[in-house]
Amino acid sequence: MYRVLIADDEMIERKVLYKTLTENLGDQCTIFQAENGREALRVYEEEKIQIAILDIEMPGINGIEAAQKIREQDGDCCIIFLTAFDEFAYAKSAITVKALDYLLKPYDEQELMLVLEEAMRLTEGRMRRERAAKEKMNAGAYSGTGPDGRSASETAGCDGGVAEASKMTGRDGGGAEASRDEGEDFGSIRLSRVAEIIDKYIHENYMFDISMQDMARMMNYSEAYFCKLFKQCFNKNFTSYLTEFRVAEAKKMLEEPTVNVKEIGKAVGYADSNYFAKVFKRITGQSPTEYRMVIFQRM
Repeated sequence: MYRVLIADDEMIERKVLYKTLTENLGDQCTIFQAENGREALRVYEEEKIQIAILDIEMPGINGIEAAQKIREQDGDCCIIFLTAFDEFAYAKSAITVKALDYLLKPYDEQELMLVLEEAMRLTEGRMRRERAAKEKMNAGAYSGTGPDGRSASETAGCDGGVAEASKMTGRDGGGAEASRDEGEDFGSIRLSRVAEIIDKYIHENYMFDISMQDMARMMNYSEAYFCKLFKQCFNKNFTSYLTEFRVAEAKKMLEEPTVNVKEIGKAVGYADSNYFAKVFKRITGQSPTEYRMVIFQRM
């Protein structure tokens, strides 16, 4: 069971979110609630929370401050922010938090569930690496890997992909761009150009394990500011857009009867075939196999 925390000072919104998650993930998650940042930190420590959904604007310790304190203790906890669109300037201080995504109120259920399922996938992957690392240590064969279970070459490969992608923007990843005032009027830079860069990156890298942080870093923006631009460009958050793009590509491949469903999942960025099937059904209402059968019946 995954341990999930919902922290929101608005009781009705918190209860609605709790009900939604319980109905969709009740058999997979234990869900805790907090009505402010201070209580959220207490619950996080007591229950060893793995996925934290934090409203940014809370009295006392706000969502960003709570997330920063969580991140000081735990680099792996999946943090998801709930925010109103006009809170993004306030969210600039979240640059070091490394949130999985930002959900803009009001969010729809599918958008919420796609982000939560991605958080569960990442949490499961981390737990598998931790188990594997412990097994290697117990066997006296643990060597040459980092604390996350990846080798140095794998880690370098990940960073190298982002560095290569950064060439599209003409930025070198240095501090000059990153330190500018992100509250600037974005009308001075063509939004369509930003959308083009993002879309090109996703088209060329959707088959890899890319994240919102990769894109934000590539374009030299804080995560919060990048999410604001992404929402303006595509009217949805990063996780939803990437997932829907991958599913659209998978649909094309499913029209080829000789290609294995498991291989299609890998080809569009899902190494876990069960997770691929879950996400595909979330988007289409059908499993990949069911979708393929419908296509063939029409032929």
